[in-house]
Amino acid sequence: MTSSVMQGVASVGAIQMVSGYDLEANLAEAARLLEAAAGQGIRVAVLPENFALLQTSKMQAQGTREQQETGDIRGFLREQARRLGLWIVGGSLPIASRPDGTALEERVRASCFVVDDRGNEMARYDKIHLFDATVGDAQGQYRESDAFEPGDTLVSVETPAGVLGLAICYDLRFPELFRGLRDKGVDWVSLPSAFTYLTGAAHWHALIRARAIENQVYVVAAGQGGHNSDRRHTYGHSLIADPWGTVVAEMAEGAGLVSADVDLARLADLRTRMPVWEHRRLRW
Repeated sequence: MTSSVMQGVASVGAIQMVSGYDLEANLAEAARLLEAAAGQGIRVAVLPENFALLQTSKMQAQGTREQQETGDIRGFLREQARRLGLWIVGGSLPIASRPDGTALEERVRASCFVVDDRGNEMARYDKIHLFDATVGDAQGQYRESDAFEPGDTLVSVETPAGVLGLAICYDLRFPELFRGLRDKGVDWVSLPSAFTYLTGAAHWHALIRARAIENQVYVVAAGQGGHNSDRRHTYGHSLIADPWGTVVAEMAEGAGLVSADVDLARLADLRTRMPVWEHRRLRW
């Protein structure tokens, strides 16, 4: 896939939230921030992981409702995109079926839908890497695989800001996923996330900058940022990194929005002056 807007510049945004357990309240907050993004002239806005629902015990029931385009969260994304004339990268939401329509009864997929400015679902990516880890925080242990089934397919889609590759949170630790997306011709990668505070403080910036530098792509990382519950503290620091690895926009904690331009002419020039993709010697 090659971009049809190779000389273009488009504004993209990373929305940060502190989602709780109230679906309606989370959607209202997302609507407010999406409206702010559209008001700033952003063409593509990225929501964080689990932006509408952060409660694991409700994932299966909600995922069943999201099997239809009219589900609470999918319907919300389509409505907001149409209302605002905005492309939306829909963070992640639970869906109790695979992309081929096969229903899931005991687990759900963590799915990211990309919706265009007319409300059409243009792409779906299911999170491939699931966070099963022990972390020294109040939550203690995380086992996403108990509630989620992993995806298995890399996804890219053409947007007004160039060709977008899709990843979610823990995918960031797997450079081969980003290599695969670059092989698909992406110009930028979205990363909806809910990094824990401890792991984020240690690794968030280093990993995002590395993925941007080694693949010569923009990375737009939209995170959860604050105390989502008594036991869960997310790192935030939603940011946009350019293909040189420079963090060009960032916010710490709390709800809000950061934005920057994806400049495809600059990206092409960088890749021409430093053609690391052509210099690769080791391929498996």
